[in-house]
Amino acid sequence: MQGCIQLAKLIISVNLCKTMQELDKKFYKIGDVSEILGIPESTLRYWETQFTIIKPKRNKKNIRYYTPHDIEIISRVYYLVKEKGLKLDAAQAQIRHNRDGVDKRFDAIEQLKDIKSQLLMFQKALDDLFPDVPAAK
Repeated sequence: MQGCIQLAKLIISVNLCKTMQELDKKFYKIGDVSEILGIPESTLRYWETQFTIIKPKRNKKNIRYYTPHDIEIISRVYYLVKEKGLKLDAAQAQIRHNRDGVDKRFDAIEQLKDIKSQLLMFQKALDDLFPDVPAAK
């Protein structure tokens, strides 16, 4: 069961890496951001009240519009809260007092996840090519 959970987290992280590289629009609605990051819309709204750095633009009808930069900020909050397990206050303090450190760690982890996903794809391709050869452990 634990392996399934780790695999699901890896898949979400890999999708996030790929998606972050493919952001091509100037603005995204909250539903789009929710789908891109795999975070419920209610969580995005709540984080907006808790983190001063999350400030989506709003139109006259009060609809939120997120920029790719906003999405990157939210993904860093996600990293601190969901992946590192920090409480919201601690995550806010990390961002406020050590923004460069958080950014560097986040970028390094995202690169490592991308490498890991590529290695897993290579492994699957090799397993498909050579199904009779036992995998090295």
